[in-house]
Amino acid sequence: MTTDASTRTPISAVARRRARRGVVQHLIAADESSLGELQALLATLPVCATGRVFVEVPDASWIGALAAPGRMTVTWLDRSARSGEPGSGRACARGQALTRAVSAWADEMMCAPGDATRVFLLGGYLGTAQIVEHLAERLGRAPGSVHAPQCYGLGTR
Repeated sequence: MTTDASTRTPISAVARRRARRGVVQHLIAADESSLGELQALLATLPVCATGRVFVEVPDASWIGALAAPGRMTVTWLDRSARSGEPGSGRACARGQALTRAVSAWADEMMCAPGDATRVFLLGGYLGTAQIVEHLAERLGRAPGSVHAPQCYGLGTR
């Protein structure tokens, strides 16, 4: 899918600097069902890796320390403290907080032409599918360039 310039998000200053320097960043999304997989992935990243890790959990009792490279920012998303669709009065559904956070970050940080961000989606199917769809439709990212569980049939692994 091609997008015209009027539908693209303006390139942020940080994204422009990273593109000029050729820095490859990482975007990692996980939930409570994939914490072990997340820890294994983080252990394989180089010490100088840069990027963002989003982890959605049912409540604050799940939040703990993760051994991530120093230049990686880890954000915990507590579903119990978030609402569902705006104005609905519903609780945040599984995958919803993760989809919102990852999509917003990607819109701001993955908008430079030729962006080489490495995307790893480890969460449940619904959130992962919505994120892949957003990356493909909004940012023109090929679904095959996203690392997701093979059983989902959404990206590569």
